[in-house]
Amino acid sequence: MMITSPYAEQLARIPVRAHRVDVAGTQTAWWEYGEADAPVLVLVHGFRGDHHGLEPVVAQLPGFRIVSPDLPGFGESATFADRPHDIAAYAEWLGGFIDAVGITGPYSLLGHSFGSIVSAAAVAGGLAPERLVLVNPIGAPALEGPRGIMTRLAVLYYRAAAALPERAGFALLRNGAIVRVMSVTMAKTRSKSLRRFIHDQHDRYFSAFGDRDAVLEAFRASVSNDVSQYAADIAVPTLLVAAERDDVTPLAAQHRLVTLFPDATLEVIPEVGHLIHYETPGDAAARILRFLRAGARA
Repeated sequence: MMITSPYAEQLARIPVRAHRVDVAGTQTAWWEYGEADAPVLVLVHGFRGDHHGLEPVVAQLPGFRIVSPDLPGFGESATFADRPHDIAAYAEWLGGFIDAVGITGPYSLLGHSFGSIVSAAAVAGGLAPERLVLVNPIGAPALEGPRGIMTRLAVLYYRAAAALPERAGFALLRNGAIVRVMSVTMAKTRSKSLRRFIHDQHDRYFSAFGDRDAVLEAFRASVSNDVSQYAADIAVPTLLVAAERDDVTPLAAQHRLVTLFPDATLEVIPEVGHLIHYETPGDAAARILRFLRAGARA
């Protein structure tokens, strides 16, 4: 059954163009939304997803030129040919990508979930957006705290996928029942139609990868790093958009995280979990717009 996005009508009003670019030997697929002369916002999606996941937020942000790539190893982008899929590699790739697509003027950067770690690492390492937005930031070590048991179960799952022969390991990673359990666990909305849309999105795009090793390396990177490692070295104004019921980073950890930045603000969206981009993109976009407009040049 075809599931229609509740944000499809808004997204359809925004022009979109698909591109490919070589970034230091990695073929990267990216999408450009909005008018070419509008203020630039670069998006970095989360683990196992691709650019589709952030489209509900894109739909709420007319008036920007939004540049949204698939991370190497996911979606339609190639894997890294000669280096592991770790945070250092992704952060370096992000800087190279921004150069490769010709962004030479002011821009803002938004990272969601795993993308929050990549974005934070890149900015701490010298990338210079005017403003940084981190949605559902990974604000504390994933293996610590009250939700660490869920992460450890995920670690066992990915270790099993690595230990199996390649074909069987691939099948486990793409197992529809396991993907659905992940989706059900993360979704907090009571809307049946929205839950159907979220599950459909995960069914379509959560297994859009072509290399088992890349997924396993990226998973290890996602649970071995967090934004708090980089916060002190991020000088640009930063907005953290956190969720009251996030199962990945508890709210108390987000309140600690914001204090580690030289210049950061925390916005908390109530009654939502790790899927802000699917469940409350309008609320998130309104907070993001206020933040970006506060720093707009006259």
